[in-house]
Amino acid sequence: MFYICGTILDKGKPLITKEQNIMKKITSLLLLLLLMVTYSVGLVAQKLWTMEECIEYAYENNLQLKQSMLNVASADEDVLQSKLNVAPTLNASVSQNFGWGRAPDPQTNLYANQQTTQSFFNISSDVTLFNGLQQLNNMRQKQFDYLARKYDSDKLRNDISLNIAAGYLLILFNVELVNNAQRQVDITREQMIRTEKQVNAGAAARGALYDIQAQEASEEANLVTAKNNLMIAYLDLMQMLDLEANADFDIEKPVIRITKTPTLIPPDLIYNKSLAIMPEIKSAEYRVRSAEKTVALAKGQHSPRIFASGSYASLFSDQILEVSGRDPVTGFPIYGDTKSFGKQINDNRNGALVFGLTIPIFNGFQVSTNVRKSKIVKENAQLDLEIEKLALRKKIETAYADAIAAYQTYVARKKSLNSFQEAFNYMKEKFDVGMVNSTDYNVSKLQLSTAESDLASAKYDYIFKTKILDFYMGKSLTLSDLASVSE
Repeated sequence: MFYICGTILDKGKPLITKEQNIMKKITSLLLLLLLMVTYSVGLVAQKLWTMEECIEYAYENNLQLKQSMLNVASADEDVLQSKLNVAPTLNASVSQNFGWGRAPDPQTNLYANQQTTQSFFNISSDVTLFNGLQQLNNMRQKQFDYLARKYDSDKLRNDISLNIAAGYLLILFNVELVNNAQRQVDITREQMIRTEKQVNAGAAARGALYDIQAQEASEEANLVTAKNNLMIAYLDLMQMLDLEANADFDIEKPVIRITKTPTLIPPDLIYNKSLAIMPEIKSAEYRVRSAEKTVALAKGQHSPRIFASGSYASLFSDQILEVSGRDPVTGFPIYGDTKSFGKQINDNRNGALVFGLTIPIFNGFQVSTNVRKSKIVKENAQLDLEIEKLALRKKIETAYADAIAAYQTYVARKKSLNSFQEAFNYMKEKFDVGMVNSTDYNVSKLQLSTAESDLASAKYDYIFKTKILDFYMGKSLTLSDLASVSE
Protein backbone atom coordinates (compact mmCIF):
# COMPACT_ATOMS: atom_id res chain seq x y z
CA MET A 1 0.00 0.00 0.00
CA PHE A 2 1.22 3.53 -0.85
CA TYR A 3 0.15 6.81 0.69
CA ILE A 4 0.11 9.72 -1.82
CA CYS A 5 -1.48 13.02 -0.83
CA GLY A 6 -3.69 11.30 1.65
CA THR A 7 -4.96 8.73 -0.89
CA ILE A 8 -4.27 5.04 -0.43
CA LEU A 9 -3.29 3.38 -3.68
CA ASP A 10 -2.65 -0.25 -4.22
CA LYS A 11 0.71 -1.24 -5.52
CA GLY A 12 0.65 -1.87 -9.23
CA LYS A 13 -2.36 0.32 -9.98
CA PRO A 14 -1.96 3.50 -12.10
CA LEU A 15 -1.31 6.72 -10.22
CA ILE A 16 -3.52 8.78 -12.65
CA THR A 17 -7.21 8.42 -11.91
CA LYS A 18 -9.98 8.45 -14.55
CA GLU A 19 -11.00 11.99 -13.60
CA GLN A 20 -7.43 13.22 -14.01
CA ASN A 21 -7.24 11.63 -17.44
CA ILE A 22 -10.43 13.42 -18.53
CA MET A 23 -9.09 16.74 -17.23
CA LYS A 24 -5.86 16.17 -19.13
CA LYS A 25 -7.79 15.63 -22.38
CA ILE A 26 -9.89 18.74 -21.78
CA THR A 27 -6.75 20.77 -21.10
CA SER A 28 -5.14 19.50 -24.32
CA LEU A 29 -8.29 20.38 -26.28
CA LEU A 30 -8.37 23.90 -24.83
CA LEU A 31 -4.71 24.40 -25.71
CA LEU A 32 -5.40 23.25 -29.26
CA LEU A 33 -8.31 25.65 -29.58
CA LEU A 34 -6.17 28.46 -28.19
CA LEU A 35 -3.45 27.73 -30.74
CA MET A 36 -6.02 27.71 -33.55
CA VAL A 37 -7.45 31.06 -32.44
CA THR A 38 -3.97 32.53 -32.11
CA TYR A 39 -3.05 31.28 -35.57
CA SER A 40 -6.25 32.73 -37.05
CA VAL A 41 -5.57 36.09 -35.44
CA GLY A 42 -2.05 35.94 -36.83
CA LEU A 43 -3.41 35.33 -40.30
CA VAL A 44 -5.72 38.33 -40.02
CA ALA A 45 -2.89 40.50 -38.73
CA GLN A 46 -0.68 39.40 -41.62
CA LYS A 47 -3.19 40.32 -44.33
CA LEU A 48 -1.46 41.90 -47.30
CA TRP A 49 -3.45 44.38 -49.39
CA THR A 50 -3.33 44.28 -53.16
CA MET A 51 -3.70 47.46 -55.16
CA GLU A 52 -7.16 46.35 -56.28
CA GLU A 53 -8.20 45.78 -52.66
CA CYS A 54 -6.96 49.23 -51.68
CA ILE A 55 -8.98 50.83 -54.45
CA GLU A 56 -12.10 48.83 -53.60
CA TYR A 57 -11.76 49.71 -49.91
CA ALA A 58 -11.54 53.40 -50.79
CA TYR A 59 -14.67 53.11 -52.94
CA GLU A 60 -16.58 51.75 -49.95
CA ASN A 61 -15.19 54.01 -47.21
CA ASN A 62 -14.04 57.32 -48.69
CA LEU A 63 -16.07 60.11 -47.07
CA GLN A 64 -15.93 62.46 -50.05
CA LEU A 65 -17.19 59.68 -52.28
CA LYS A 66 -20.03 59.02 -49.85
CA GLN A 67 -20.95 62.70 -50.00
CA SER A 68 -20.99 62.59 -53.78
CA MET A 69 -23.30 59.57 -53.67
CA LEU A 70 -25.66 61.53 -51.41
CA ASN A 71 -25.68 64.31 -53.99
CA VAL A 72 -26.59 61.74 -56.63
CA ALA A 73 -29.40 60.42 -54.42
CA SER A 74 -30.68 63.97 -53.92
CA ALA A 75 -30.68 64.55 -57.68
CA ASP A 76 -32.60 61.30 -58.13
CA GLU A 77 -35.26 62.60 -55.75
CA ASP A 78 -35.49 65.76 -57.87
CA VAL A 79 -36.18 63.58 -60.91
CA LEU A 80 -38.99 61.79 -59.08
CA GLN A 81 -40.49 65.07 -57.90
CA SER A 82 -40.43 66.53 -61.42
CA LYS A 83 -42.50 63.55 -62.57
CA LEU A 84 -44.94 63.90 -59.68
CA ASN A 85 -45.43 67.59 -60.47
CA VAL A 86 -47.44 66.54 -63.54
CA ALA A 87 -50.09 64.94 -61.32
CA PRO A 88 -53.08 67.04 -60.11
CA THR A 89 -52.92 68.59 -56.67
CA LEU A 90 -55.46 67.54 -54.05
CA ASN A 91 -55.93 69.44 -50.79
CA ALA A 92 -58.47 69.46 -48.00
CA SER A 93 -59.12 72.05 -45.30
CA VAL A 94 -61.19 72.30 -42.15
CA SER A 95 -61.73 75.45 -40.07
CA GLN A 96 -63.69 76.33 -36.93
CA ASN A 97 -64.80 79.94 -36.46
CA PHE A 98 -66.04 81.58 -33.26
CA GLY A 99 -67.62 85.04 -33.63
CA TRP A 100 -69.41 87.62 -31.55
CA GLY A 101 -70.90 91.11 -32.10
CA ARG A 102 -72.85 92.33 -35.09
CA ALA A 103 -72.87 89.79 -37.86
CA PRO A 104 -75.37 88.72 -40.56
CA ASP A 105 -77.75 86.01 -39.48
CA PRO A 106 -77.38 83.16 -42.00
CA GLN A 107 -81.05 82.36 -41.53
CA THR A 108 -82.50 85.86 -42.17
CA ASN A 109 -79.48 87.74 -43.64
CA LEU A 110 -80.20 90.50 -41.09
CA TYR A 111 -77.45 91.92 -38.86
CA ALA A 112 -77.76 91.19 -35.17
CA ASN A 113 -75.61 91.06 -32.06
CA GLN A 114 -74.94 87.42 -31.42
CA GLN A 115 -72.34 84.76 -30.76
CA THR A 116 -71.78 82.36 -33.60
CA THR A 117 -69.98 79.07 -34.15
CA GLN A 118 -69.29 77.88 -37.67
CA SER A 119 -67.42 74.91 -39.16
CA PHE A 120 -66.17 74.97 -42.75
CA PHE A 121 -65.08 71.96 -44.83
CA ASN A 122 -63.41 72.15 -48.25
CA ILE A 123 -61.60 69.88 -50.70
CA SER A 124 -60.00 71.20 -53.91
CA SER A 125 -57.90 70.04 -56.82
CA ASP A 126 -55.87 71.79 -59.52
CA VAL A 127 -54.15 70.51 -62.64
CA THR A 128 -52.14 72.24 -65.35
CA LEU A 129 -53.25 71.17 -68.80
CA PHE A 130 -50.71 73.18 -70.79
CA ASN A 131 -47.98 75.68 -69.90
CA GLY A 132 -45.61 75.69 -72.82
CA LEU A 133 -44.27 72.18 -72.04
CA GLN A 134 -42.52 73.55 -68.98
CA GLN A 135 -43.32 70.52 -66.84
CA LEU A 136 -41.97 68.14 -69.49
CA ASN A 137 -38.83 70.22 -69.99
CA ASN A 138 -38.31 70.45 -66.23
CA MET A 139 -38.58 66.67 -66.00
CA ARG A 140 -35.94 66.18 -68.67
CA GLN A 141 -33.68 68.81 -67.15
CA LYS A 142 -33.75 67.06 -63.77
CA GLN A 143 -32.84 63.79 -65.47
CA PHE A 144 -29.83 65.42 -67.13
CA ASP A 145 -28.80 67.02 -63.83
CA TYR A 146 -28.99 63.61 -62.17
CA LEU A 147 -26.77 62.00 -64.81
CA ALA A 148 -24.28 64.87 -64.58
CA ARG A 149 -23.97 64.38 -60.82
CA LYS A 150 -23.66 60.65 -61.26
CA TYR A 151 -20.72 61.10 -63.63
CA ASP A 152 -19.22 63.66 -61.24
CA SER A 153 -19.22 60.90 -58.64
CA ASP A 154 -17.60 58.52 -61.14
CA LYS A 155 -14.94 61.15 -61.83
CA LEU A 156 -14.17 61.30 -58.12
CA ARG A 157 -13.87 57.50 -58.08
CA ASN A 158 -11.37 57.68 -60.94
CA ASP A 159 -9.31 60.32 -59.15
CA ILE A 160 -9.24 58.22 -56.00
CA SER A 161 -8.14 55.11 -57.90
CA LEU A 162 -5.32 56.99 -59.65
CA ASN A 163 -4.08 58.51 -56.40
CA ILE A 164 -4.12 55.14 -54.66
CA ALA A 165 -2.30 53.50 -57.56
CA ALA A 166 0.36 56.21 -57.39
CA GLY A 167 0.67 55.78 -53.61
CA TYR A 168 0.87 51.98 -53.94
CA LEU A 169 3.64 52.19 -56.55
CA LEU A 170 5.47 54.75 -54.43
CA ILE A 171 5.63 52.20 -51.62
CA LEU A 172 7.02 49.56 -53.98
CA PHE A 173 9.58 52.06 -55.24
CA ASN A 174 10.71 52.92 -51.72
CA VAL A 175 10.88 49.23 -50.84
CA GLU A 176 13.39 48.77 -53.66
CA LEU A 177 15.36 51.77 -52.43
CA VAL A 178 15.47 50.28 -48.92
CA ASN A 179 16.61 46.93 -50.32
CA ASN A 180 19.28 48.65 -52.41
CA ALA A 181 20.48 50.66 -49.42
CA GLN A 182 20.55 47.55 -47.23
CA ARG A 183 22.50 45.66 -49.88
CA GLN A 184 25.10 48.43 -50.04
CA VAL A 185 25.43 48.39 -46.25
CA ASP A 186 25.91 44.61 -46.26
CA ILE A 187 28.57 44.82 -48.98
CA THR A 188 30.42 47.54 -47.11
CA ARG A 189 30.29 45.60 -43.85
CA GLU A 190 31.78 42.54 -45.53
CA GLN A 191 34.49 44.70 -47.06
CA MET A 192 35.11 46.38 -43.71
CA ILE A 193 35.66 43.00 -42.03
CA ARG A 194 38.03 41.93 -44.81
CA THR A 195 39.94 45.20 -44.63
CA GLU A 196 40.23 44.96 -40.85
CA LYS A 197 41.82 41.54 -41.19
CA GLN A 198 44.25 42.88 -43.78
CA VAL A 199 45.16 45.78 -41.49
CA ASN A 200 45.75 43.45 -38.56
CA ALA A 201 47.89 41.27 -40.80
CA GLY A 202 49.85 44.32 -41.96
CA ALA A 203 48.73 43.88 -45.57
CA ALA A 204 46.80 47.18 -45.70
CA ALA A 205 47.12 50.63 -44.21
CA ARG A 206 44.82 51.59 -41.32
CA GLY A 207 43.64 54.60 -43.32
CA ALA A 208 41.88 52.25 -45.72
CA LEU A 209 39.91 50.83 -42.79
CA TYR A 210 38.93 54.32 -41.67
CA ASP A 211 37.67 55.12 -45.17
CA ILE A 212 35.57 51.96 -45.25
CA GLN A 213 34.15 52.71 -41.80
CA ALA A 214 33.22 56.23 -42.88
CA GLN A 215 31.57 54.81 -45.99
CA GLU A 216 29.65 52.31 -43.83
CA ALA A 217 28.39 55.13 -41.57
CA SER A 218 27.26 57.15 -44.60
CA GLU A 219 25.41 54.18 -46.06
CA GLU A 220 23.78 53.49 -42.69
CA ALA A 221 22.44 57.05 -42.79
CA ASN A 222 21.20 56.47 -46.35
CA LEU A 223 19.43 53.31 -45.16
CA VAL A 224 17.72 55.21 -42.35
CA THR A 225 16.60 57.88 -44.84
CA ALA A 226 15.25 55.23 -47.20
CA LYS A 227 13.32 53.56 -44.37
CA ASN A 228 11.88 56.92 -43.31
CA ASN A 229 10.74 57.60 -46.86
CA LEU A 230 9.12 54.16 -46.95
CA MET A 231 7.33 54.87 -43.68
CA ILE A 232 6.02 58.17 -45.07
CA ALA A 233 4.86 56.42 -48.26
CA TYR A 234 2.94 53.91 -46.14
CA LEU A 235 1.42 56.75 -44.12
CA ASP A 236 0.35 58.58 -47.29
CA LEU A 237 -1.45 55.51 -48.64
CA MET A 238 -3.10 54.82 -45.28
CA GLN A 239 -4.36 58.40 -45.15
CA MET A 240 -5.80 58.00 -48.64
CA LEU A 241 -7.68 54.99 -47.26
CA ASP A 242 -8.66 56.92 -44.09
CA LEU A 243 -6.91 54.32 -41.94
CA GLU A 244 -5.41 55.27 -38.60
CA ALA A 245 -1.64 55.55 -38.46
CA ASN A 246 -1.38 52.81 -35.83
CA ALA A 247 -3.47 50.32 -37.85
CA ASP A 248 -1.90 46.99 -38.84
CA PHE A 249 -1.40 47.58 -42.56
CA ASP A 250 0.91 46.17 -45.21
CA ILE A 251 0.70 45.59 -48.95
CA GLU A 252 1.68 42.81 -51.29
CA LYS A 253 5.07 43.38 -52.84
CA PRO A 254 5.07 41.63 -56.20
CA VAL A 255 8.24 41.36 -58.22
CA ILE A 256 7.53 43.62 -61.16
CA ARG A 257 9.48 43.03 -64.35
CA ILE A 258 9.52 44.85 -67.65
CA THR A 259 10.34 42.16 -70.16
CA LYS A 260 9.27 43.57 -73.51
CA THR A 261 9.08 46.72 -75.56
CA PRO A 262 5.76 48.51 -75.01
CA THR A 263 3.19 48.47 -77.79
CA LEU A 264 1.35 51.69 -77.04
CA ILE A 265 -1.84 52.67 -78.86
CA PRO A 266 -1.55 56.03 -80.66
CA PRO A 267 -2.85 58.95 -78.59
CA ASP A 268 -5.57 59.90 -81.08
CA LEU A 269 -7.13 56.44 -80.81
CA ILE A 270 -6.91 56.57 -77.01
CA TYR A 271 -8.56 60.00 -77.09
CA ASN A 272 -11.44 58.83 -79.28
CA LYS A 273 -12.00 55.90 -76.94
CA SER A 274 -11.83 58.01 -73.80
CA LEU A 275 -14.35 60.54 -75.13
CA ALA A 276 -17.00 57.84 -74.91
CA ILE A 277 -16.13 56.59 -71.42
CA MET A 278 -14.50 59.34 -69.34
CA PRO A 279 -17.01 60.58 -66.73
CA GLU A 280 -15.82 64.20 -66.86
CA ILE A 281 -16.80 64.32 -70.56
CA LYS A 282 -20.16 62.65 -69.89
CA SER A 283 -20.88 65.06 -67.04
CA ALA A 284 -20.08 68.09 -69.20
CA GLU A 285 -22.25 66.75 -72.04
CA TYR A 286 -25.26 66.29 -69.77
CA ARG A 287 -24.80 69.77 -68.34
CA VAL A 288 -25.03 71.11 -71.89
CA ARG A 289 -28.29 69.21 -72.38
CA SER A 290 -29.54 70.50 -69.04
CA ALA A 291 -28.72 74.06 -70.13
CA GLU A 292 -30.68 73.48 -73.35
CA LYS A 293 -33.71 72.60 -71.25
CA THR A 294 -33.13 75.75 -69.22
CA VAL A 295 -33.55 77.74 -72.45
CA ALA A 296 -36.71 75.79 -73.27
CA LEU A 297 -38.10 76.47 -69.79
CA ALA A 298 -37.39 80.18 -70.12
CA LYS A 299 -39.08 80.32 -73.53
CA GLY A 300 -42.04 78.40 -72.14
CA GLN A 301 -42.82 81.36 -69.85
CA HIS A 302 -44.10 83.19 -72.94
CA SER A 303 -46.78 80.56 -73.38
CA PRO A 304 -50.30 80.86 -71.91
CA ARG A 305 -51.28 78.48 -69.14
CA ILE A 306 -54.40 76.36 -69.40
CA PHE A 307 -55.57 74.86 -66.15
CA ALA A 308 -58.54 73.18 -64.54
CA SER A 309 -59.59 73.23 -60.93
CA GLY A 310 -62.41 71.85 -58.89
CA SER A 311 -63.69 72.28 -55.36
CA TYR A 312 -66.32 70.88 -53.06
CA ALA A 313 -67.32 72.52 -49.76
CA SER A 314 -69.92 72.59 -47.01
CA LEU A 315 -70.42 74.20 -43.60
CA PHE A 316 -72.15 73.90 -40.24
CA SER A 317 -73.39 76.88 -38.17
CA ASP A 318 -75.18 77.03 -34.84
CA GLN A 319 -77.27 79.90 -36.22
CA ILE A 320 -79.00 77.78 -38.82
CA LEU A 321 -82.23 76.59 -37.19
CA GLU A 322 -84.87 74.06 -38.05
CA VAL A 323 -88.13 75.50 -39.44
CA SER A 324 -90.86 74.03 -37.26
CA GLY A 325 -93.73 75.80 -39.00
CA ARG A 326 -95.07 79.17 -40.15
CA ASP A 327 -96.98 81.88 -38.33
CA PRO A 328 -100.63 81.69 -39.48
CA VAL A 329 -100.97 85.47 -39.37
CA THR A 330 -97.70 86.78 -40.84
CA GLY A 331 -96.65 83.69 -42.72
CA PHE A 332 -93.11 84.05 -41.35
CA PRO A 333 -91.30 80.81 -40.53
CA ILE A 334 -91.18 79.65 -36.95
CA TYR A 335 -87.68 78.44 -35.94
CA GLY A 336 -86.88 75.68 -33.54
CA ASP A 337 -83.58 74.17 -32.46
CA THR A 338 -80.30 74.27 -34.41
CA LYS A 339 -80.47 72.15 -37.51
CA SER A 340 -78.52 68.90 -37.14
CA PHE A 341 -74.94 68.58 -38.34
CA GLY A 342 -75.78 65.97 -40.97
CA LYS A 343 -78.62 68.01 -42.46
CA GLN A 344 -76.53 71.17 -42.62
CA ILE A 345 -73.62 69.38 -44.31
CA ASN A 346 -76.05 68.01 -46.88
CA ASP A 347 -78.02 71.26 -47.37
CA ASN A 348 -74.97 73.56 -47.52
CA ARG A 349 -72.81 71.54 -49.89
CA ASN A 350 -71.52 73.28 -53.01
CA GLY A 351 -69.10 72.42 -55.75
CA ALA A 352 -67.34 74.10 -58.64
CA LEU A 353 -65.39 73.08 -61.74
CA VAL A 354 -63.28 75.78 -63.35
CA PHE A 355 -61.34 75.85 -66.61
CA GLY A 356 -59.00 78.82 -66.88
CA LEU A 357 -56.53 80.47 -69.21
CA THR A 358 -53.79 82.88 -68.12
CA ILE A 359 -51.93 84.82 -70.79
CA PRO A 360 -48.65 86.60 -69.95
CA ILE A 361 -48.77 90.05 -71.55
CA PHE A 362 -46.30 92.25 -69.74
CA ASN A 363 -44.09 91.38 -66.76
CA GLY A 364 -41.31 93.93 -66.92
CA PHE A 365 -39.48 91.96 -69.65
CA GLN A 366 -38.55 89.34 -67.06
CA VAL A 367 -39.28 86.48 -69.45
CA SER A 368 -37.10 87.95 -72.20
CA THR A 369 -34.29 88.55 -69.73
CA ASN A 370 -34.54 84.96 -68.47
CA VAL A 371 -34.34 83.66 -72.04
CA ARG A 372 -31.18 85.65 -72.75
CA LYS A 373 -29.55 84.59 -69.48
CA SER A 374 -30.42 80.93 -70.12
CA LYS A 375 -28.74 81.15 -73.52
CA ILE A 376 -25.62 82.49 -71.82
CA VAL A 377 -25.72 79.53 -69.41
CA LYS A 378 -25.97 77.18 -72.39
CA GLU A 379 -22.99 78.76 -74.16
CA ASN A 380 -20.97 78.57 -70.96
CA ALA A 381 -21.83 74.86 -70.58
CA GLN A 382 -20.73 74.24 -74.17
CA LEU A 383 -17.43 75.98 -73.46
CA ASP A 384 -16.99 73.85 -70.32
CA LEU A 385 -17.45 70.77 -72.49
CA GLU A 386 -14.83 71.94 -74.97
CA ILE A 387 -12.46 72.77 -72.11
CA GLU A 388 -12.87 69.25 -70.69
CA LYS A 389 -12.23 67.71 -74.10
CA LEU A 390 -9.15 69.84 -74.62
CA ALA A 391 -7.81 69.03 -71.15
CA LEU A 392 -8.41 65.30 -71.75
CA ARG A 393 -6.58 65.40 -75.09
CA LYS A 394 -3.61 67.19 -73.50
CA LYS A 395 -3.47 64.69 -70.63
CA ILE A 396 -3.48 61.74 -73.02
CA GLU A 397 -0.84 63.25 -75.30
CA THR A 398 1.32 64.06 -72.27
CA ALA A 399 0.85 60.60 -70.76
CA TYR A 400 1.75 58.98 -74.09
CA ALA A 401 4.91 61.08 -74.48
CA ASP A 402 5.81 60.46 -70.84
CA ALA A 403 5.38 56.71 -71.28
CA ILE A 404 7.66 56.65 -74.33
CA ALA A 405 10.26 58.80 -72.57
CA ALA A 406 9.99 56.74 -69.37
CA TYR A 407 10.62 53.48 -71.25
CA GLN A 408 13.61 54.93 -73.07
CA THR A 409 14.94 56.20 -69.74
CA TYR A 410 14.41 52.77 -68.23
CA VAL A 411 16.37 51.08 -71.04
CA ALA A 412 19.20 53.60 -70.69
CA ARG A 413 19.27 53.22 -66.89
CA LYS A 414 19.37 49.44 -67.23
CA LYS A 415 22.37 49.61 -69.54
CA SER A 416 24.01 52.09 -67.20
CA LEU A 417 23.45 49.79 -64.21
CA ASN A 418 24.99 46.84 -66.04
CA SER A 419 28.05 48.93 -66.85
CA PHE A 420 28.42 50.22 -63.29
CA GLN A 421 27.92 46.70 -61.93
CA GLU A 422 30.75 45.32 -64.06
CA ALA A 423 32.93 48.30 -63.19
CA PHE A 424 32.30 47.79 -59.49
CA ASN A 425 33.02 44.06 -59.66
CA TYR A 426 36.31 44.82 -61.38
CA MET A 427 37.10 47.56 -58.86
CA LYS A 428 36.27 45.22 -55.96
CA GLU A 429 38.66 42.57 -57.25
CA LYS A 430 41.43 45.13 -57.53
CA PHE A 431 40.63 46.55 -54.09
CA ASP A 432 40.74 43.11 -52.50
CA VAL A 433 44.31 42.60 -53.70
CA GLY A 434 45.36 46.16 -52.83
CA MET A 435 45.68 47.48 -56.38
CA VAL A 436 43.39 50.49 -55.74
CA ASN A 437 42.77 52.61 -52.70
CA SER A 438 39.53 52.85 -50.69
CA THR A 439 38.58 56.19 -52.23
CA ASP A 440 38.38 54.76 -55.73
CA TYR A 441 36.49 51.77 -54.37
CA ASN A 442 33.93 53.95 -52.57
CA VAL A 443 33.41 56.12 -55.65
CA SER A 444 32.68 53.04 -57.76
CA LYS A 445 30.34 51.67 -55.12
CA LEU A 446 28.47 55.00 -54.87
CA GLN A 447 28.06 55.08 -58.64
CA LEU A 448 26.57 51.59 -58.53
CA SER A 449 24.14 52.56 -55.76
CA THR A 450 23.04 55.66 -57.65
CA ALA A 451 22.51 53.60 -60.82
CA GLU A 452 20.32 51.12 -58.91
CA SER A 453 18.18 53.93 -57.51
CA ASP A 454 17.89 55.58 -60.92
CA LEU A 455 16.78 52.31 -62.50
CA ALA A 456 14.10 51.77 -59.82
CA SER A 457 12.85 55.32 -60.32
CA ALA A 458 12.68 54.89 -64.10
CA LYS A 459 10.92 51.53 -63.79
CA TYR A 460 8.10 52.74 -61.56
CA ASP A 461 7.75 55.97 -63.49
CA TYR A 462 7.24 53.93 -66.67
CA ILE A 463 4.77 51.59 -64.96
CA PHE A 464 2.64 54.46 -63.67
CA LYS A 465 2.61 56.23 -67.03
CA THR A 466 1.47 53.08 -68.85
CA LYS A 467 -1.22 52.53 -66.22
CA ILE A 468 -2.51 56.03 -66.89
CA LEU A 469 -2.87 55.16 -70.58
CA ASP A 470 -4.69 51.95 -69.63
CA PHE A 471 -6.94 54.02 -67.42
CA TYR A 472 -7.89 56.31 -70.29
CA MET A 473 -8.74 53.22 -72.31
CA GLY A 474 -11.21 52.16 -69.64
CA LYS A 475 -9.10 49.33 -68.25
CA SER A 476 -9.01 48.58 -64.53
CA LEU A 477 -5.89 49.50 -62.58
CA THR A 478 -3.96 46.34 -61.76
CA LEU A 479 -0.41 45.07 -61.55
CA SER A 480 -1.22 41.48 -62.49
CA ASP A 481 0.01 41.99 -66.06
CA LEU A 482 3.45 43.06 -64.80
CA ALA A 483 3.85 41.10 -61.57
CA SER A 484 5.53 37.75 -61.37
CA VAL A 485 6.34 35.84 -58.21
CA SER A 486 5.42 37.58 -54.96
CA GLU A 487 8.09 38.11 -52.38
